[in-house]
Amino acid sequence: MSQTAVRRFVDWLPTEVDRRVRVLAVASLVGQIVLIATGGAVRLTSSGLGCPTWPRCTVSSLTTTPEMGFHGVIEFGNRLLTFALAAVAVAMLVALWNLRRQRRDLFWLAIGLLASIPAQAVIGGISVLTELNPWVVALHFLVSMALVVLATLLVNRAYSRTGRFMNRTLAALPSSMRPVTAATAGAAALAVVLGVVVTGAGPHAGDAAAPRNGLDWDLVSHIHAVPAYLVTFGALFALVVVLSRRVRGPFRTAVLGLLGLTVLQAAIGITQYYTGIPALLVGLHMVVAAILMAEATNAADLARWSPRV
Repeated sequence: MSQTAVRRFVDWLPTEVDRRVRVLAVASLVGQIVLIATGGAVRLTSSGLGCPTWPRCTVSSLTTTPEMGFHGVIEFGNRLLTFALAAVAVAMLVALWNLRRQRRDLFWLAIGLLASIPAQAVIGGISVLTELNPWVVALHFLVSMALVVLATLLVNRAYSRTGRFMNRTLAALPSSMRPVTAATAGAAALAVVLGVVVTGAGPHAGDAAAPRNGLDWDLVSHIHAVPAYLVTFGALFALVVVLSRRVRGPFRTAVLGLLGLTVLQAAIGITQYYTGIPALLVGLHMVVAAILMAEATNAADLARWSPRV
């Protein structure tokens, strides 16, 4: 590519946060949640070793082969999605090139997302090479959740909802809202951590021969519920504040969304507990957990940047 072509391309890139940047930010968040859904499909269909080696799918093939059947397609499809997310992350960095000094907040979040994707791929590879060791599989999921948090912050900054470049005035909140929403997001993260421990003790290992962590599934399930109760309490407390002070705008929407997702997640969790842990409900539980983590992050981020009463 000639220098003139490069210069024209650079000149074409955004010089302010525009629709291209915002679309890529949303694509990053949606993509991370979809990756969690497809990762759940890999495990819940016992396709965790559909590609029995890594980085190739088989010793002799980079891709799945017809002989590997359904499980190979599911596992290889999940691997391909990682490349798609990496492409989105690279596109985001390229789109921010002219803004790399002015909007360092966006640029560093984009770098964090891009750097974490290959790390995530390596962890996924290690999980295959260790024949789905439950602790490695747990780390794989937790990194995905961390990427959901980063992508949520990226969306908020890209839309100027929060951060130093906010283009709106948020409703004033009591000073208690910052620690409450931060603690609620922390409790949601703890629920996710304990959730993967429950998964490691449960029946959906990703392969019939995969090892389990040896913990008492029923006991860790009840321990996992404790931070979920804290998330519910935090969301209810925030709702009382929002209604009593007639708070409007994004924070009110975030609180209502967080409470609704918390109730939905509790209903799914209780139902799956008493119905023998059906795979479909487990998968739904994982996806809602990712969306709930994003909403908890959003609420805490909005509270952090809202003025105090």
